[in-house]
Amino acid sequence: MFSILIPTLNNFKYLKLSIESIQKTSSLNNEILVHVSEDFNSETKNYLKKENILFTYSKENIGLCSAINLIANKASKDYLIYAHDDMYFCPDWDKYLKKEIDSLNHKNFYLSGSMIEPNSGHIIYNCGETIEKFDEKKLLNNIKFLNIDDHQGSHFAPHCVHKEIWRKVGGFSEEFNPGIGSDPDFNMKLWNEGVRIFKGLNNFKVYHFGSITTRKKKNFKMNRGDKTFLKKWGISTRFFKKYYLMSKTKYYGPLKGPEISIKYFIELILCKLKSKFIF
Repeated sequence: MFSILIPTLNNFKYLKLSIESIQKTSSLNNEILVHVSEDFNSETKNYLKKENILFTYSKENIGLCSAINLIANKASKDYLIYAHDDMYFCPDWDKYLKKEIDSLNHKNFYLSGSMIEPNSGHIIYNCGETIEKFDEKKLLNNIKFLNIDDHQGSHFAPHCVHKEIWRKVGGFSEEFNPGIGSDPDFNMKLWNEGVRIFKGLNNFKVYHFGSITTRKKKNFKMNRGDKTFLKKWGISTRFFKKYYLMSKTKYYGPLKGPEISIKYFIELILCKLKSKFIF
């Protein structure tokens, strides 16, 4: 049912754990697709071949957006899930996600998971900040107690969209490579296509070590995604998440659009002014 798209960069141990978690906790007929950048050593290659996992490879780091767009073209399932290579998928994730999709009975949605992280995330719970300290048993024994409300406007991975919607908006915008700001940009493109369901699901949980790959700043020529977004759309990511997506609020149903107020207009004018001075 799901094609799980994972970009990876010099991160074999975490990638292996992520794949193993998907294999252990999936109950549906899903597929995993990986894009490997730069470090295509025999360990990574042999493992992916052994597990019959379809992968693509680039000698250079082509960036998260380009990597996901590349492997999305190989997906055979109807629903695409974008995930990080340091995410551990928790039990029954796909069962709950399918149940939510079935209840909607249409394709115009953006559904995302809830991240359990040691120091931030949707749910703060420390089961190890590194793979060496990861306490899988602790996580699984306590997962039923780690809950939040379903929430509005989540723009974080892992997220799920229908393949037709992905193709309609052109996937990720590659001007956001290596990836900063690409998620809210993708949501803005969905918004402009009429999508109003942006829902974070409590029961679709992953344990996230905290973007291990993107923390390796030496691997990236960093892009100021906030500036790219502001220049492209004329509003800031903060403004979009606050007034459009209603991020970090309890889910109540499809979004209706910004609630107009004096504060809204003041912040909108400030965004427009800032966008004029971006080079």
